[in-house]
Amino acid sequence: MEQLDPEVVSAAQGLMERVWMFLETMLVPSRMYQLPAIAGLVLLSWLSARLLSPLLTRWLRSRDNWPKWRLRLGLLIDHRLTLIIFTVLSWAIVLVLREVTYSFRSQVIALAATIAAAWVGIYFVVRIISNRFLRRIVSWAAWVWVTLFLLGLTDPFAAFLESVALTLGDFRLSLLTVLKALAITGLMIAAARALSRVIATRLARNEDISPTMRVLTAKLSQVVLFTVAIISGLKAVGFDLTGLAVFSGAVGVGLGFGLQKVVSNLVSGVIILLDKSIKPGDVISLGDTFGWIEELGARYVSVVTRDGKEYLIPNEDLVTGQVVNWSHTNNFVRLDLSFGTSYGDDPHQVSEVAISAAMGVKRVLAHRRPVCWITGFGDSSVDYVLRFWIGDAESGLTNVRGQVYLALWDAFKEHRIEIPFPQREVRVLNKEFTMRSDAVSHADPDFERDH
Repeated sequence: MEQLDPEVVSAAQGLMERVWMFLETMLVPSRMYQLPAIAGLVLLSWLSARLLSPLLTRWLRSRDNWPKWRLRLGLLIDHRLTLIIFTVLSWAIVLVLREVTYSFRSQVIALAATIAAAWVGIYFVVRIISNRFLRRIVSWAAWVWVTLFLLGLTDPFAAFLESVALTLGDFRLSLLTVLKALAITGLMIAAARALSRVIATRLARNEDISPTMRVLTAKLSQVVLFTVAIISGLKAVGFDLTGLAVFSGAVGVGLGFGLQKVVSNLVSGVIILLDKSIKPGDVISLGDTFGWIEELGARYVSVVTRDGKEYLIPNEDLVTGQVVNWSHTNNFVRLDLSFGTSYGDDPHQVSEVAISAAMGVKRVLAHRRPVCWITGFGDSSVDYVLRFWIGDAESGLTNVRGQVYLALWDAFKEHRIEIPFPQREVRVLNKEFTMRSDAVSHADPDFERDH
């Protein structure tokens, strides 16, 4: 049977001795009555929370005019109402006992109240972390650490974690080092994320910088900040980054072969930002997809259509494929409407009425005057095309076409201009019908009687 590492055994024994020493110090006979008091406070807090939680929820729902941060704070208080009530009741009892008796008679209750207050504080502080999984990990780590600190067990517990290590030659990696690296790197990444958000917000408000340069600067700042955060976190706990550089180079070569599409999309995203071919707010059409660009991501571009669908188009498709950018150099878009009128209507009048009707639509640009031309003489009508300009393609094309068509209908009806429809004449020759009737009557004697 394999024996345990003597260092690990020694550290575990030291930790158990400190735990036993703490229990012997705190749980003396004169303080034992405080344990059932703590259990009673926990039960009373739970019952109180069960009664107060519905009242608090109804009260929050009635505050429709409150800002969102107040409502969120109220929901957070409701979620941890039992712990908050226990903290308040415990400290109230501790203050009362310290006034009427010796302080050591409430020392265990005070310790429980301090731990509960620390847990409540951690619960509210970690809400600044947006990622739910990361927030949960940080919460549990902080609760464990603050509990050990208040119990005076941090040093023996750290010694135990330091004894659990993996040794490869001169390289020694302990569990404590790994936890420190995770904690420091996590804090550095959280700080980098917060700082990158501040930079992105400031850039979004700067109108002197083009939209593409804002996105590119924000993305580059995120890469730099996250890289510095990871390297600083690893250096802070004593990791040797020389071997990590060689390892990362090998991993980079492997990723280059295995993730060519991903790397291609990342590089294409940088190219899109640099050449300014598209930017947030542009109206584009790619195949059957027509909409405006909502966001430029590292791997894809988010395009939102008029029906509310959001398409995530890979950056590579935008670089290598044909993209129609309706608002690349400017926002002006020309639309064509085809219609026909009767041959009895004056073409000059039809053109003037059509142009006036189009200019009466709000979204049609007046400084780019619409035009109306004859395109041909059809079988049933004189064919025209009406061309007009708009400056807000992101608001839709079908709706403005419909508005112009309605304006044409009303104007043509007012000026008695006819919109014809195809007509066909069917002629029946009587002579031919008579000849056919005689032929049928000789073949069928009952034909004349039936007809």
